[in-house]
Amino acid sequence: MDVLLLLAGLAAILAGAHFLTDGAAALAQRFRVPEFIVGLTVVAIGTSTPELAVSVLSAAAGQSDMAVGNVVGSNLFNVFVILGICALIRPLTLSGGNIRRDIPFGLGASVLLFVFASDKLLHLGAVDRIGRGEGIVMLLLYIALLWYTIRTTPRDRASEAAERGPYKALWVMILWVVVGLAALVGGGELFLRHATLIARRLGVSESVIAITLVAGGTSLPELASSVVSLLKGKAGLALGNVVGSNVANILLILGVSATIRPLTMGGITTLDLAMAVLAALLLFVAAFTFRRRCIDRWEGAIFLAIYAAYIGYLLR
Repeated sequence: MDVLLLLAGLAAILAGAHFLTDGAAALAQRFRVPEFIVGLTVVAIGTSTPELAVSVLSAAAGQSDMAVGNVVGSNLFNVFVILGICALIRPLTLSGGNIRRDIPFGLGASVLLFVFASDKLLHLGAVDRIGRGEGIVMLLLYIALLWYTIRTTPRDRASEAAERGPYKALWVMILWVVVGLAALVGGGELFLRHATLIARRLGVSESVIAITLVAGGTSLPELASSVVSLLKGKAGLALGNVVGSNVANILLILGVSATIRPLTMGGITTLDLAMAVLAALLLFVAAFTFRRRCIDRWEGAIFLAIYAAYIGYLLR
């Protein structure tokens, strides 16, 4: 029964993310916000709303393991599994923006997380934790990166005008946003409660459940959107979606969570944090192998093998 309710919570989260993103995008279009800004903000953050719901609710409930493990696990799933699968389907050609902006931002955010959460290793404190001040710093950095991205992204006014279709009724858009938020919160609470019960029943730590089951479930929107983008011939969009989501997971989601309540690492180990840095670093290296600016199939296979080995280590 717990598994069924867990899946019901996940379904509500995914449905809520869909309604919230579509409703917010429609509202932005209604008030003539440029399409490129909608893509960089509403759509990019929208695919991270499942992680946001689970991590923020976990932080508010004092379950730091679940909040941090969800983000770390999602970032690992995004790089090793989603990009691994995409590269196996079709080698991922990288754009200049991916190389100059997206991938370095993702690496920088991962290193920042490692530094902020490794107090004992770096002799900054007796307990590994992300404090409220560090959470605020993360949020400010996310806002700054968003501002920089918007300022440096060229606007295509012609396509913006062409893509604007007939407006939906205002009450419909507001209803979508409200329903989306309600589904996210309700589904997040249901998912979190039964993920915790399953972990306790199996004798597995909540941090392991968060890194594996919870993270994989909340990363489904990124998996779906990335594969669809790739099949439509938009490899750069698939990569940008994954890396953008990883940056949002760390700076936005953990920033909000730590601001609500400081996050103690608990069962999240230095190895788990180092794996997040390794994922971002390997993606950076893969972008420059043989000067092809491409993630090849063999690199995708390596990504999947690393993830399988790591999960096997956690569940040993």
